[in-house]
Amino acid sequence: MVKVLLFGIIVAVPAAYIAGPLFTKLAEKFAPSAFKQKGNLSSLGEVKEMAPDEEPSFGVSVLTSLFPVILMAITTIYKMTVDGGATPTKNPTMLDQIVAFIGDPAIAMLISLLFAMWSMGWARKRATKDIMETVENAVKSIAMLLLVIGGGGAFKQVLIDGGVGNEVAKIFTNSSISPLILGWLVAVVLRVALGSATVAALTAAGIVAPLMSAAGVDPALMVLAIGAGSLAASHVNDAGFWMFREYFDLTVKQTLSIWTVLETVISVVGICMVMILNMFFH
Repeated sequence: MVKVLLFGIIVAVPAAYIAGPLFTKLAEKFAPSAFKQKGNLSSLGEVKEMAPDEEPSFGVSVLTSLFPVILMAITTIYKMTVDGGATPTKNPTMLDQIVAFIGDPAIAMLISLLFAMWSMGWARKRATKDIMETVENAVKSIAMLLLVIGGGGAFKQVLIDGGVGNEVAKIFTNSSISPLILGWLVAVVLRVALGSATVAALTAAGIVAPLMSAAGVDPALMVLAIGAGSLAASHVNDAGFWMFREYFDLTVKQTLSIWTVLETVISVVGICMVMILNMFFH
């Protein structure tokens, strides 16, 4: 895991730079209309101006935003270091159960919501009525977005249950391509077909695992190759595609021009960096 993180940093820096500042300059030329704000973004609600003394501190803002990540990270670290895991099968301690409870994604989000209501509301002397009004408006803002994401998720599941993943696996059986390239290609094809990066990565891993062992490929590099492939070509069957479109009030064409290309750039740069690392650490 440490090697994956270290190699991942090496891969991520050029990928972030190329897909960030460099790609943005190019995107502004072939999709200029997408970079013009059309007033308040409907998914984010009304943009309000606040006086400096009314704004929360930077530290509190960051802590509030990252609170669910922090809770789940605590559980992950606990699983790796204490008692063989936060959810042992036999005689879990009270601490085991508490850590497992707060690390559950739904519970982590609920606790984080309560913390946000305190840090951004009660701690700032805001009335409970005003906080509830803010929460209500936030739910209204994302209602349509949730429906769109749900529709995308349903479409993805139809493709998965239809056996698309199994058919893709058959295509790459007995292939003689480099295991790293093969892992990336399988993940790309599954990503395009299914929309889910998670399903694409897990399926690709199962297909190339035997080849990886036989060819002596570094598992850390294979993880990164498959991860890069699972990001490619996000389009209409990916929930993330619709989230990006709705949040920034873009058309489908603009989202394909920016988000889909952006994700593909990250994927291609990622596999290129992995192959370069493989030359030095093979």
